[in-house]
Amino acid sequence: MTGKATARIPASTTNLGPGIDVLGLALQLYSTITLEISGNTSEVVVNGVDADKIPSNTDHIAFQAAELIFQRSGIAKPKGLKLTITNGIPAIRGLGGSGTAILGGLLTANVLCGNRFSLSEILNFASSIEGHPDNVAASLYGGLVISVQEKENIHTIQLKCDPNLNVVLAIPDFTLSTQKARNVLPKTVDFADAIYNISRSSLLVASIATGKLDLLSVAMNDKMHQPYRCSLIPGFDDVVEAATSAGAISIALSGAGPTIAAYCMQNMDRVGSKMQNAFKQHGIPCEIKVLAADLEGAKVQIHNG
Repeated sequence: MTGKATARIPASTTNLGPGIDVLGLALQLYSTITLEISGNTSEVVVNGVDADKIPSNTDHIAFQAAELIFQRSGIAKPKGLKLTITNGIPAIRGLGGSGTAILGGLLTANVLCGNRFSLSEILNFASSIEGHPDNVAASLYGGLVISVQEKENIHTIQLKCDPNLNVVLAIPDFTLSTQKARNVLPKTVDFADAIYNISRSSLLVASIATGKLDLLSVAMNDKMHQPYRCSLIPGFDDVVEAATSAGAISIALSGAGPTIAAYCMQNMDRVGSKMQNAFKQHGIPCEIKVLAADLEGAKVQIHNG
């Protein structure tokens, strides 16, 4: 059994407006997870961004994911496992941090077990833990990933993005749990709203596939989740208006929020500054990150010796 492995996992922004629980885009922002056989007791160490918001014990979702690999492989879990997280992704802000943690635990444990499982099997495990495939699929494969769940299997298609497309993230200084963001959603949707979202998510995928990015201004509109979730984010409408007026092609919640993502080919600094000022007018400090898409996905390194 290999004794140590490290995974680098990209963050993700998901939904992209109309593609709720289906579309995910990997971003050039990373967390790393190292899993190693160590002594007779297990421990979890958390460093980096928002370390105070992340549990540092074996109840952590990354450690639970690693244990799942040992269970499914039939290989006895070592008495001592040390899992070290170096977090680079703001926690509980709609940037796929939980998905990166799950993948980190799965991928590193899979290496320790001799790579018993394929990437598609790893994705199925990750989705079952996370509850939806959009963020874990994007972080695993990179690029824009379209995911469909059919019973226990996740089917995906990955699209490369125009390298000139940038995502300007306005990351407000408060957290928003996915559960809280789901609780505000309606139990049913109007038939016309469903058609609205299907048409725009289809156009979004076609826009990325063909490079006709100007159509994103129409394709990222949504009626199924953002109109409800925006009430949880003070200043949402003003931030969107600020980004639009500064030259963003389109704007959408990142995942369940509260981060707001603006998609740009130019004027990224101006867009970020305007978004930051809009949040400030509502008394909310905001961090700005300008990121390109990650096109490689998760990477795993085996430590020999």
